[in-house]
Amino acid sequence: MMAQYLEIKASHPDALLFYRMGDFYEMFFDDAVAAAEALDIALTKRGKHDGNEIPMCGVPHHAAEGYFLTLIRKGFRVAVCEQMESPAEAKKRGYKAVVRREVVRLVTPGTLTEDSLLDARRHNFLAAFAQVRDEAALAWADISTGALHVMTLPVVRLGAELARLAPSELLVAEGSEADLAEIVSDMGVAMTEVSRGSFDSTVAGKRVAALFGTQDLDAFGSFARPEVGALGAIVDYLEITQKGKLPLLRPPVKELTGGSMQIDAATRRNLELTHSLSGGRSGTLLATIDRTVTSAGARLLERRLSSPSLSLEAITSRQEAVTFCIENAHLARELRDQLRKVPDLDRALSRLALDRGGPRDMAAIRNGLTQATQICALLGSSDLPPVLSDTLANLQGHDGLLTLLDEALVADPPLLSRDGGFIAPGYDGDLDDARKLRDEGRSVIAGLQSQYSDFTGIQSLKIKHNNVLGYFIETTAKHADTMMSAPLSETFIHRQTTANQVRFTTVELSELETKILNAGSNALEIEKRLYSSLRQAILDKSAQVSAASRALAELDLQAALADLATAENWTLPEVNNSRDFDIVGGRHPVVEAALRKQSGAPFVANDCDLSGGDAASIWLLTGPNMAGKSTFLRQNALIALLAQMGSYVPAETAKIGIVSQLFSRVGASDDLARGRSTFMVEMVETAAILNQSHDRALVILDEIGRGTATYDGLSIAWATLEYLHDVNQCRALFATHYHEMTALAGKLSGVENATVTVKEFEGEVIFLHEVKRGAADRSYGVQVAQLAGLPAAVINRARDVLDMLEKNEREGGSQKALIDDLPLFAVAPEPTAPPKTGPSPIDQRLAEIIPDDLTPREALDFLYELKGLSMSGD
Repeated sequence: MMAQYLEIKASHPDALLFYRMGDFYEMFFDDAVAAAEALDIALTKRGKHDGNEIPMCGVPHHAAEGYFLTLIRKGFRVAVCEQMESPAEAKKRGYKAVVRREVVRLVTPGTLTEDSLLDARRHNFLAAFAQVRDEAALAWADISTGALHVMTLPVVRLGAELARLAPSELLVAEGSEADLAEIVSDMGVAMTEVSRGSFDSTVAGKRVAALFGTQDLDAFGSFARPEVGALGAIVDYLEITQKGKLPLLRPPVKELTGGSMQIDAATRRNLELTHSLSGGRSGTLLATIDRTVTSAGARLLERRLSSPSLSLEAITSRQEAVTFCIENAHLARELRDQLRKVPDLDRALSRLALDRGGPRDMAAIRNGLTQATQICALLGSSDLPPVLSDTLANLQGHDGLLTLLDEALVADPPLLSRDGGFIAPGYDGDLDDARKLRDEGRSVIAGLQSQYSDFTGIQSLKIKHNNVLGYFIETTAKHADTMMSAPLSETFIHRQTTANQVRFTTVELSELETKILNAGSNALEIEKRLYSSLRQAILDKSAQVSAASRALAELDLQAALADLATAENWTLPEVNNSRDFDIVGGRHPVVEAALRKQSGAPFVANDCDLSGGDAASIWLLTGPNMAGKSTFLRQNALIALLAQMGSYVPAETAKIGIVSQLFSRVGASDDLARGRSTFMVEMVETAAILNQSHDRALVILDEIGRGTATYDGLSIAWATLEYLHDVNQCRALFATHYHEMTALAGKLSGVENATVTVKEFEGEVIFLHEVKRGAADRSYGVQVAQLAGLPAAVINRARDVLDMLEKNEREGGSQKALIDDLPLFAVAPEPTAPPKTGPSPIDQRLAEIIPDDLTPREALDFLYELKGLSMSGD
């Protein structure tokens, strides 16, 4: 057995070998040591090899999926080695023959299909990056849904596309890992090197064409050599990892680079579109707006949110669909109720194609198509906009498959076909007979006993069973002569005579006994055969089932966006091909939802006009920390993104010209692993914005230059703003604490000052969160520090230093003289006056008054009295 293990392991040195032994997967040697540590399971020993004890650990076969996921997340690959025959079959080859085993699957991050291992509301992409001389391309597939896409892509754009797709695994050619490591490591994507032959475009083209049963790929479009190579690498990798059982992939879709809004990785991270800065889904824009009720709809929402369209026609048509659902609220509610019953058709279909499915996946196909038929009937009489009406054709025409599955399957089948019991009674006569013998063997024997008793006229005749004779017919000894004489002797065959009984059998009884003994296994075999035929019938209609799934996802998305718009009071934006950007009463959807949940406080809405012309195209935003500058910046970026996704937006009105690029540099963090300081990361991201953005871009910059010396930072921020205005000529929001920069509004025609307003009351700052035109006169940093809880001594000292700095600047004094004049810091806090005890006279009078008892005249007199008390200073 160990010889067999070592032979199989030698073929998969880079994977943990899950070696099937009975009801367990066992691991040995270094695999066992690594797996035991990663899975936190016991490490034992079994036998010796070369004089050394063999480390061993194992996991139960039925619970293996959970262990797969843990190992994949920790960076391992798993080779699943199954027993290909039973021990009884192995012994036919010889007493000491070892059960034949083979690796049936390689489990990698990009090849997961099990529901328990995947997030139902997110895609699990396997990507491949191919380079042919100066050209490159990226292909990606989700084998759990069948999606397959490809696009030409320069290396410089790889990071942005990986951020958009968030694949679980990226295939690259041997020798190129080092060149791409820096880009890929930022994305958190597992990178796998495969042979360069996998990317060979000539062989790859034939490989992909063979997958779809065509002569070449011309039927699906025109593909460049790198695109063909990337597609071929994915197909080749799937053949290797799935051991020849290829998933049900849809024909490749070629995407255009300029078809969606360009959003780089830093911007996606800063805006927290689909992943929060902490790494989870909570607190993201996706989590906030997701009201879809199907898994396919949720995945479609993430794709649309990650890739806002640049096509005005597509945006407008999606808006029409959302508007229809809002205006027909009752119909939309009925639609959503029906959609809630729709299972995940794509993933059920994929599991069946890979032969990892079961009867429950077939039931999911049946239930999904049933709901599709009902939804088609629900919407068929309505005058639908194009996006919705186009889905109806794919929701019908499934009657044949639906009838077959309805007749064949029970209402609630088991998970696995080996469990049996999933074929409905009456569907197959042979199966019904086998089940009757299996479940009702005693009644069948009783019926035969009654028949024999009538035939012989012997009422005491019995059919019995023992382990020696099996089933037999027994009569008392006094009937022996009758039973053994003609004509009964022609039917009843003598088996045994005892002191008091005589036992017989018949050909019919012997055959029935064989059938009863084999009925259980016969029934299971018949069900397995019927399962195979049903599986093939579904796969023959896979294209239609996939189309129905996409149609249901589209309906779900549009109805969900309508529900969101109605519940949150969002408005329909006007999207056009101009450079408009005029938001009235805009709100941040995530912050607004968080405020409502935490305190019920309303969100303060603000306007933003970057349209150019009479209005400025760049706003220079000043104001204190904590006042809401970053929220204002982000909310306008999110409104543009939502509008081009086809959604309503959180604003009173919105007029937005197509934004082709969205750049955001908000927040600060270092990158110690690559030797980058916070300031260096900021400069790299700013450089990318200045080098790439053009006049249709929307740029969000927050606190550029704050990570270095004051005058260095000011000079960089100043030059950056001038470059955005003069060279990039884009729409931009530029937040800064350098108040000197407000002078640029008077020098640059497209720049306007704006500030977040605050009020100061008794030395404390109150944030109003309102953005208005004009510049802030100060930063209120000391007041914000006080709110943060700095000790009173530190706050008082800071006020002293601030006063002296401002005085020195006004009087033109030297910095050295100022430092010499500053008194030494006192460690002990200054004594403070004890607080007044007891209520004030005003408080006392207010406590004595009951407003409901006052006449209007008395109330007026009381108001004058309170005013007098306040003026007296008490």
